[in-house]
Amino acid sequence: MNKFYESAIIALDAIWGAKLRSLMTVLGNIVAVTSIIAVVSLIQGLNASVKQAILNEAGADSFSIQQFPITRSDEEFDKVRSNPRVSLQDMRAIRRYDSNLITAVMADSGARGRITYRDKSIDGMSVTGVTSDYVNFSSYDAERGRLMSPTEVDSSRPVTVIGWQTADRLFGADTDPLDKIIQIEGIHFRVVGVSAKRGSLLGQTQDEFAVIPLGQFQMMFGSRRSLEVMVKPRDVAMIASAEDEATVALRVARRLKPKQPDNFGLFTSDTILDLYHSATSGIFAVLIGVVGLSLVVGGIVIMNIMLMVVTERTREIGLRKALGARRSDIMSQMLTESVVLSMFGGVIGTIFGAIIALVISSFTPIPAAIEAWSVALGIGITALVGLFFGLYPAMRAARLDPIEALRRE
Repeated sequence: MNKFYESAIIALDAIWGAKLRSLMTVLGNIVAVTSIIAVVSLIQGLNASVKQAILNEAGADSFSIQQFPITRSDEEFDKVRSNPRVSLQDMRAIRRYDSNLITAVMADSGARGRITYRDKSIDGMSVTGVTSDYVNFSSYDAERGRLMSPTEVDSSRPVTVIGWQTADRLFGADTDPLDKIIQIEGIHFRVVGVSAKRGSLLGQTQDEFAVIPLGQFQMMFGSRRSLEVMVKPRDVAMIASAEDEATVALRVARRLKPKQPDNFGLFTSDTILDLYHSATSGIFAVLIGVVGLSLVVGGIVIMNIMLMVVTERTREIGLRKALGARRSDIMSQMLTESVVLSMFGGVIGTIFGAIIALVISSFTPIPAAIEAWSVALGIGITALVGLFFGLYPAMRAARLDPIEALRRE
C-alpha cells in the first residue's frame, strides 16, 4: 500500500509538472467518459420515465386482455388478424369463473374527443370509458373530490373524473372544477374528481384525460369498439396463477378447442416493459459501443505518451535501478502513473458528462438520471484503460539495463 501511495504521489507530481501535456494526453478519455456518462444518464432517465408511465397506465398489480397479442412481423399479425373483439361478455365470463385468485375485473375503452367549458375548449383529449370495478385499480385516483361510484358507472350517469392538466387548462388556478358542468363531445358531464399529477413522458403530458362511465362512452363513440379487460389478482404474487384462470375462463367462453391457440392477447406491465427493452436495448448498446471506441483511442494516446516518458526518464530509471530498485518497483511506478493519468481524465469526464446530461434534461423533454454505478463505471473503465495501455511502456521501462540507461544523455 505504501509503494502504491508513493507511486501515486510521483505520478501526480509528474502530471502537475507537465499540466498541458497531461491534459492533452487524457483529452480522449475526457471526451469518451463525458459521452458515456451523458448517454447512460439520459438512457437511465428515459427508462425510469417510461417504466413509471407504463406502471401508471397498466398498473403493477394487474394484467390486461386485449384483442391482439404482441406480434413482431406481418406474418405473425396475419395469424391473429381474425381475433374477435374483446367485449363485455368476455369481462363477465371472467367474473363468473369460480376463482378465489381474482378480486376485480373491469373493461375500458379509449378515444380522442373535444372537451369544453364555457369559452375554453381542448381538442384531441384522451377520453376513457370504464366499468364499475375501475375503483379497485391503482391506475385510477382522485386527488381532489372523489372517483365515480360503482352505481354511477353502472347506471351510466353523466359524471367524470378529469386529469390534473385538463382541470388546469379548463378552469385555471382560481376556479374549483368540482361539480362544474363540462361538455365532452357535446354531452354534458359533471366533474366529480381531479386526478393527481402524473407528469410527462418525452414532452407528452400524462395529465390530459377524462374518465367517464363505459355506457356513456359507447353512446358517444359507438359500441363496436374492442375493449380492454383489466384483471386484478388478490395478491401480486398470484398474478401468474390468475392469468392462467383468466385464460381458461376466456377459452371456455369462446369455445376454443384444446389444440386451438388463444385468440386474444394477455399483457402485464412486465410484458410491456420487456417489449420496450427489447426494442431499445440494441440501439442503446450500439450507441454506447460507438462512444466507447474513443476510449481505445484515448488509451493508445496514453500508451504513446508513456513510451515517450520512459524515453525522457531513462537516466532516472537507470539511477533508481542502480540504487537497488527492482523491476517490479519500476513497473509498479510506471503503471501507477498510467492509471492515475487515465483516471484523472475519467474524473473530469464524469463531471462534464453529468453537467451535460442535466443541461439536456433541463432544456429538452428527455429526462436524466445520474446513477452512482454509472459514475463508478466511467472512472473504473478509465483505470482499466490506463492499466492495459500502460502495461507495455511499464514492461519496457522495467527491462532497461541500468548501465546502458545511465550512459544515455
